Amino acid sequence: MDLSERVAEQMPRVRSELAELVAIPSVADPRQFPPEACAQAARWVADAFRDVGFADVALHRTADGSDAVVGSRPAADPGAPTVLLYAHYDVQPPLDDAAWRTPPFALTEAGGRWYGRGAADCKGNILMHLAALRALGDDVPVHLRLVVEGSEEQGTGGLEDFVPRNADLLRADAVLVCDTGDAAVGVPAVTVSLRGMVNVVVRVDALPTELHSGMFGGPAPDALAALIAVLASLRSADGDTTVRGLDHGQTWPGAPYDPDTFRADAQVPPGEALLGSGTVSDMLWARPALTVLGIDCPPVVGSTAAIVPRAAARLNLRIPPGTAPADALAALTAHVTEAAPWGVAVTVDVEATGSPFRAATDGPAYEAMRTAMREAFGRDMVLLGQGGSIPLCTVFAETYPDAEILLLGVEEPQALIHAPNESVDPREIERLATAEALFLQRYAGRG
Repeated sequence: MDLSERVAEQMPRVRSELAELVAIPSVADPRQFPPEACAQAARWVADAFRDVGFADVALHRTADGSDAVVGSRPAADPGAPTVLLYAHYDVQPPLDDAAWRTPPFALTEAGGRWYGRGAADCKGNILMHLAALRALGDDVPVHLRLVVEGSEEQGTGGLEDFVPRNADLLRADAVLVCDTGDAAVGVPAVTVSLRGMVNVVVRVDALPTELHSGMFGGPAPDALAALIAVLASLRSADGDTTVRGLDHGQTWPGAPYDPDTFRADAQVPPGEALLGSGTVSDMLWARPALTVLGIDCPPVVGSTAAIVPRAAARLNLRIPPGTAPADALAALTAHVTEAAPWGVAVTVDVEATGSPFRAATDGPAYEAMRTAMREAFGRDMVLLGQGGSIPLCTVFAETYPDAEILLLGVEEPQALIHAPNESVDPREIERLATAEALFLQRYAGRG
């Protein structure tokens, strides 16, 4: 029986175990879900990897209070290379329960896909690792190290702090960061570029208190109108992000993202324009992108005929490789301050920053993965960018400068990660588990 057949034989168990893991509401935010759920998920992961030969699995408390599951499994050959396997067991909150067609924490099959929060991001990747290792059985030809973190979705940096402090515990020649995905179902991909990010809250203060809009409206400065003017200055008429001091003209050199495919993936209605002066790939992976995440101001219902004295907006600036977060923060701060009209007071509070990442793709691990993906999927893998941010990748690159870092996983556009009705295509778990098992053989020089 070859590896693909061994993986296929496991798929009923994969479904059963993914259902167990999805049923644990492991949202790493005690304001929304009890911390015991994350503790339960951590124990589940630790037990599962003990079952596949990781004898020294342990939970390590990180700086943000989350538990990372850490372990190792030695190969018979002491000279074999070392591979670090990464995933995370925490999940996004379900958001609007009413928007889910199935219960968010009950794995449900519909239309050939498995629905549930975390089914793809990232519990499906945990099952991918387990299926690959079970297919190999006792014949794992590389040294393995494992880290499965518990606060990735919160962005609180527990593992980013843990890695450099415990560098020898996780040191490897190749790192499989399994928290991205394929270009489409059945189209294998490795992500080689990630945007970094700068999150800030911009506050505008114009008056000490509300004023009657009839008695004072006109000459009195309006904080909400000032904030709107600031936000409008961050986009051009065609939708380009226009933070002064940042390069907005870079182009993506890799595989393109077809505009029609993007429209379908993003559910953009036919009559609406796609934003920006570049290609979809340029706008997503090579250029900065500013998104207004939220605004604090009076709601429509309950508002009064009064001038708004203060308002705030939460901004998310994604930055491409080659742009330092500190430089982006300085540029954004200067821009919003200078764009504020009428002399209103503007303050910028920093929430979080993260560095962009670009992988080197010319080493033996990438070559082994190309061969493995071709055999598992029957087609060549593509190299993608991703508009999202995984600051941990930069930490891995800085801590292990000689390691090859490969980003892959079961998440593809139909998975709707972070949204209601998240799902995974079980064929992606099966093919990627096969590819991972083949990769471990090829990388060890035994395939």
